[in-house]
Amino acid sequence: MDGAAPARPILDVAGLVRAGLADPSDRAALEQVAETFRIRITPEMLGAMQPGLDAQFVPDPRELTVRPEELADPIGDAVHARGALTHRYRDRVILHATQSCEVYCRFCFRRETVGDAGVLAETAFAEALAYLAGQPQIREVIFTGGDPLTLSPRRLGDWLTRLSALPNIDVIRFHSRVPVVAPERISPELLAVLDLPQAVFVVLHVNHPAELTPAARAALRRLSQAGVALLSQTVLLKGVNADPDTLEALFRGLIRARVKPYYLHHCDLARGTSHFRTTIAEGQAIMASLRGRLSGIAQPTYVLDIPGGHGKVPIGPGYLLQTAPGEWQVTDPGGQPHLYRDPA
Repeated sequence: MDGAAPARPILDVAGLVRAGLADPSDRAALEQVAETFRIRITPEMLGAMQPGLDAQFVPDPRELTVRPEELADPIGDAVHARGALTHRYRDRVILHATQSCEVYCRFCFRRETVGDAGVLAETAFAEALAYLAGQPQIREVIFTGGDPLTLSPRRLGDWLTRLSALPNIDVIRFHSRVPVVAPERISPELLAVLDLPQAVFVVLHVNHPAELTPAARAALRRLSQAGVALLSQTVLLKGVNADPDTLEALFRGLIRARVKPYYLHHCDLARGTSHFRTTIAEGQAIMASLRGRLSGIAQPTYVLDIPGGHGKVPIGPGYLLQTAPGEWQVTDPGGQPHLYRDPA
């Protein structure tokens, strides 16, 4: 793509072909992909399109290859479902606020459901509030979807007012791509409804440095100035960012935008995504390389969401090896071993 971003999103294979993002010879296979997994690419991302960025949003015939280990619900949302909530961890819940997104990512672990009937019904939200009121150990509510920042400020403001009245809620978090893929949505009206008594976090989903366009950086600045704490989560993706140079550029760009890199996710076992997945050993080697190149504030935790709903665990490279009782071999960022002894 060159020049200014197109004025409208691309929603189908015909639009991809017209924009030069898909080979006409692949059209039949891509139409088959689109029957199962939706297409949507925003003008902002079309204007930033380059290799690495395009693979996230442009469908690929390889999505038709479903391996035996791949799952419709790879992180086990259904195992922990409580109506519109997922209650996997004791002190926090996920609220599935909408099934709509501004873009549909080709590797999404919720790709089986996103794009279905959109916003959470009022009755379902009321039931979620009642559940939260009866679970005083829950301190944090995570809005996800879909993308919760696609909701109108009016609807979101109403829900947040009612949610923030619960005395047990300390933190309200949003998992969103909107600040990078549709930065115009970070409006004064939206910022006003995010001004809450609780701590408010936006966890930005971003995978490639090209996503940090001038408009995206301006949107992040508006959020930061409004007092919203900013974190990021990134998925390790072959053909997109699975190399130290790309991730270093991304994490440096995020820190410059006042966004703390939070998680680097190993790609989930969503159906039709094997062409995106690295091995865990490859991911560990990349993280080990970044350890000597970036300060701690620019380094996320490399994690795996264990298939089946068993939770998220760190899987980064190991630096400690016990060689005898009370004795350890410690590897430095350059790969050299050193002896460390515990107190007697």
